[in-house]
Amino acid sequence: MTKKAAKTESLLYKSVASLLQQSRNTIVESVNNTIVSTYYQIGKLIVEHQQKGSEKAAYGKFTVASLSEKLTAKFGKGFSIDNLENMRKLYLNYPISETLSRKSLQVQQGFQGTKSLKSKESTSTKKAISETVSRKSLQVQQGFQHIPMFKLSWSHYVFLMRIEKEAERKFYEIEASNERWSLRELKRQYDTSLYERLVLSRNKKQVKELSKKGHTITEASDAIKDPYILDFLGLPELETYSENDLETAIINKIEDFLVELGKGFLFVGRQYRITLEEAHYHVDLAFYNRLLRCFILIDLKLGDLTAEDLGQMQLYVGYFDNEVKDATENRTIGIVLCKNKKESIVKYTLPKDNKQIFTSKYKTYLPAKEEFKLLMEPDIEYKVKKKN
Repeated sequence: MTKKAAKTESLLYKSVASLLQQSRNTIVESVNNTIVSTYYQIGKLIVEHQQKGSEKAAYGKFTVASLSEKLTAKFGKGFSIDNLENMRKLYLNYPISETLSRKSLQVQQGFQGTKSLKSKESTSTKKAISETVSRKSLQVQQGFQHIPMFKLSWSHYVFLMRIEKEAERKFYEIEASNERWSLRELKRQYDTSLYERLVLSRNKKQVKELSKKGHTITEASDAIKDPYILDFLGLPELETYSENDLETAIINKIEDFLVELGKGFLFVGRQYRITLEEAHYHVDLAFYNRLLRCFILIDLKLGDLTAEDLGQMQLYVGYFDNEVKDATENRTIGIVLCKNKKESIVKYTLPKDNKQIFTSKYKTYLPAKEEFKLLMEPDIEYKVKKKN
């Protein structure tokens, strides 16, 4: 086979494989939406039935238990009392929003506009169009009124419904959908308090955006977390390890580290060498972020943050800006990742208009969710006030 033929065959394979993958993704999304939408309707029927009967809790429990027994006998597994209760909660937690009602009205008005454009046609034709339009608009309106669009699996929603704060729940739902998180990854992101960590670095307006758009990255600070949770490295918190041990552990778990870093990160290299006037320096980890279109350099520090650490990172960033990045790329970002950082060192070492050098703490263990919130909540109000 000639090189040209081999190249053509390779392109054919890639095109077919891409088409099949897209088809599978579409099928999975369609199946998930059908299953969850069906469960949503079941939850709706349960709620409506209970509202017609006694309001006492005992009546509700009896209704669900009886329904569970009958459905299991006919359809098999999947209709336990707990699962039916979750279906009920799904309907109560995901009411149809006013936005959907407005959309259905706009669709209906659109159909009416279509009808008016054909005013010159015969009366019988107009009547037929009118009836067809009315039926279509009614069907669309009823669809909007009764079933939201569900993009995740049933297991995802069962987990999401355990999150009490609506804004936090919406954030994780958006991110799980946009980033195609498995249930395992969704649980990990929740357990590592991703939402709280992002809240700390945002003002009130940006915090509200988290529950509407998810985690969007438009500037350098959007890509920064504090702290970073590195529990997947397997380095016990109280045992002694070197910076090289930390770096090696990260390289061995680079895929997990990229997930923890967040959206758009690509790994460039380890111990990236910089030579200036016969002196050699090494950047611990170099990355590129395709969303920000810039290099992101990370230096690892085991002890307290020092002014020298920040000065060294300024050197690295300056070199990359002048010698590595091209004219179409944005300015380089540097992150000093340390066990302990001192805000006063950051304040008096970096310039006031600094938008390139950042410092973040890291933890090699996974804090309990409750512990994490207790540690962070006192700072949230202070930092939000400071930004406003």
